[in-house]
Amino acid sequence: MSKEIINPSGLAPPRGFNHGVLTSSDDILFLAGQDGADADETIVAPDDLVRQFEQVLENLRTVVREAGGTMDDIVKLNVFVADRDDYVENLDPLGEVFSSYFDEYPTMALFEVSAFFKEDALVEMEGFAAIDAE
Repeated sequence: MSKEIINPSGLAPPRGFNHGVLTSSDDILFLAGQDGADADETIVAPDDLVRQFEQVLENLRTVVREAGGTMDDIVKLNVFVADRDDYVENLDPLGEVFSSYFDEYPTMALFEVSAFFKEDALVEMEGFAAIDAE
């Protein structure tokens, strides 16, 4: 797989994400929205955004590994949160969790939403991975 990080000098330097990821000769894996539920479909730590965030990344890793990839094959993530202020207040611990899963940050966007399918969910992520087609 060929992957090139694109961070134009004409934009503000990215922190915790990259502006673009250019790939070639890859299979594209579409990642469904993953919330903080475990294998029993129970939301872990209903009042703990950081713990749910970690479970979401664990769920994404399970999907990517099943397809033959790694977390660094993820090129785009959309992060949906129930409370943007809670997310901002927890940036440092969220960043620590996030960096433990990625060597290279994917492109990302953050959205605050009014509700999730599971009532106790605080975060959900979905995106794309570019996995080596060979």
